[in-house]
Amino acid sequence: MASTPKSSRWRFVAIPSALLSLVLLGQQSVFDSILPLASDVPAVTVAADEEATPDCGPVVAEDDPVRQRAERLASLGVERWHAAGLKGAGVKIAVLDTGFRGYQEHLGKALPAKVKTRCFRNDGNLEARDSQHGVLCGEVLHALAPAAEIMFATWEPSSPDQFLQAVQWARSEGAQVISCSVIMPSWSDCEGGGAIHARLAKLLGDGEKSGDLLCFASAGNTARRHWCGEFKDDGKGWHEWEPDRSENRLRPWGVGERVSVELCCPAGCRYQVLVRDTTDKVDVGQATSSGSAERNCAIVRFNPELSHRYRVKVKLVQGPAKPFHLTTLGGELDVATHNGSIPFPGDGAAVLAVGAVDEEGRRQNYSSCGPNSPRPKPDFVAPVPFTTLWRDRPFTGTSAAAPQAAGLAALCWGRHPEWKASQVREAMRAWARDLGPRGHDHETGHGLVMLPTP
Repeated sequence: MASTPKSSRWRFVAIPSALLSLVLLGQQSVFDSILPLASDVPAVTVAADEEATPDCGPVVAEDDPVRQRAERLASLGVERWHAAGLKGAGVKIAVLDTGFRGYQEHLGKALPAKVKTRCFRNDGNLEARDSQHGVLCGEVLHALAPAAEIMFATWEPSSPDQFLQAVQWARSEGAQVISCSVIMPSWSDCEGGGAIHARLAKLLGDGEKSGDLLCFASAGNTARRHWCGEFKDDGKGWHEWEPDRSENRLRPWGVGERVSVELCCPAGCRYQVLVRDTTDKVDVGQATSSGSAERNCAIVRFNPELSHRYRVKVKLVQGPAKPFHLTTLGGELDVATHNGSIPFPGDGAAVLAVGAVDEEGRRQNYSSCGPNSPRPKPDFVAPVPFTTLWRDRPFTGTSAAAPQAAGLAALCWGRHPEWKASQVREAMRAWARDLGPRGHDHETGHGLVMLPTP
């Protein structure tokens, strides 16, 4: 098992769920953006949503952050590369995110002195969201590859087209590495397929040609908020989550945090998602998937009430009973399956999904798992939390794992500028420290990202 020095451990302070939203209130980069279906999908209201990063608020550092940062870099093998003068020079990394508020305050410190930016939002405002999530991702990259050039790009929350334009922009600007710690569950079939994945894969390339990119994405923090499997009729048309149970309790994280329930399934069938407030005995929302081959998804969003209880039900309304995925954002499910819980973009074969482990190499219980892709998933894991030098709390969740892998790729490419993207990818697989069962597994992938002696 991989480990970092004992002095770099973190103390996790338990906070009652009723108080968690107060702890997180006003904190920057606590939330990952969740992007919903575009307006061309019937029966779905388009609106931005947010997903809390687990345990981000209650984490308290016990040690000097500068020393903790140095210990992390040493544990990944980065310290030796820096000592050899290998710091990612000549490599460009694009951070695709939706939280860059106040990034200029960190230029020349947590970030490089200059950062090229591009906003694809309709309002043209890179800093529109009150979040510094993308700044934190940039800080991780700059810590690992301080000589690399970093670029920031954001997009309109409801527009997959603009997301793809951001990828195209990164490629046109000469980026070799993309780091994306934003998840959009409804943008794929949750099995690595769909029209958006096909377009993304074409933009990234197969890794064999000049200009092809490596895209590292967070595996997602949805392991305890996801269910997938075959539809099982309870005799009344509703799905049985387990024997004699056609309602799945949904526990929101707190008042003021909107909950989103998102179902994705193959084309040719239509499912209805219904969320009921069992305290008031009223339905708070329902939606039906379109049945189309483009994106067959249904989303219900609602604002939870204090001390209320909620249940999720799924009904087959048309077509054959095909397997489906259901993901909740802003709450947890009583009946959940961590397998197959990696969302877009990490579920795509052209994207490298990075999960999160603790300092002993154990999967964080929220870190999403495979298999749900044409390629074995996740691809890698990285240790979290990651120390940030400009706020009291460290950066955690799989959001902090993806830029660590991207930063190591940048160092590798700086050392071997003649390599193709596929060569960098294969080198990282060979260097990864295997965790768990021998070989690839659905919890820790090919292993812990690591650099060899340069």
